[in-house]
Amino acid sequence: MTFDDILAAAARGAPRRVAAVSPEDPQTLSALLEAEKRGFCQPLLIGERQKIEAAAREAGLVLEGREIVGEGSPAAAAHRAVELCRDGEVDILVKGRLHSSILMKAVLDKESGIRRSKLLSMVTVLQSPYLNRLLFVTDGAMVIAPGLGEKLAIIENAVSLARRLGVSCPKVACLAAVETVNPAMPATLDAAALALMSQRGQIEGCLVDGPLALDNAVSAEAARRKGVRSPVAVAGEADVLLVPDIEAGNILLKTARVLGGCQTAGLLMGAAVPVVMTSRADGQENKLRALACAAYQTGGGENG
Repeated sequence: MTFDDILAAAARGAPRRVAAVSPEDPQTLSALLEAEKRGFCQPLLIGERQKIEAAAREAGLVLEGREIVGEGSPAAAAHRAVELCRDGEVDILVKGRLHSSILMKAVLDKESGIRRSKLLSMVTVLQSPYLNRLLFVTDGAMVIAPGLGEKLAIIENAVSLARRLGVSCPKVACLAAVETVNPAMPATLDAAALALMSQRGQIEGCLVDGPLALDNAVSAEAARRKGVRSPVAVAGEADVLLVPDIEAGNILLKTARVLGGCQTAGLLMGAAVPVVMTSRADGQENKLRALACAAYQTGGGENG
């Protein structure tokens, strides 16, 4: 499976209703209209009308015929979009040009929000030019310093996405700096505990092992050279990479994009609908890939 496969599959499905919060930048609007052109997105633009129209002019886009719901502030736009998600009127939520904290406040509102699982976490789908499979990296954007229980929820969210994108039994590598348990390195203790929980059937729908370093988690050759053996065949074959904390995940992902030439798509998991949470600095292609992943996993592709 590649991003091209996901884009093609999403286009074969029915268009998904997409609520875009404050799409007041050319990149978000361009991605939404390209997704609409490809047939898997029916956008609803929610935000300050004048700013949305100005962004469209800047990008040379025509918004005639597209539905715009005027709201006077990003907070009002976020609450309106979340309301539509809660009422089942839209399938996907997209973050535009607003701070993540504003959108998250609406998503997590105890009375009107759309949180579904124990924890919301970011899963970044990563395509490397050096691998023949997609990787699911989590969590490099939301949970700062997860404990063991939080890491379990993060794994569950990532496995849910990986399975919906065609990985029947995801292999999860709990990353650390070394492959052995070291009491002085808490990440290795959590990794070992999660691996044991998986072996005892406490984590379903996937295989979990760790601690594993990044190289021998994704490269079978690296695992062979270092003599790393996984009792559940995760070493060298991982699909999901659980990072120890937000700093490690952030650095890994930015290094992959900036220095490694990797393509990415970020989705917030654990809400009632998938939330496209790309950075405000991301370009059109990143946002388009994330939209395609969201459409595919909600039944907008051949897996539905």
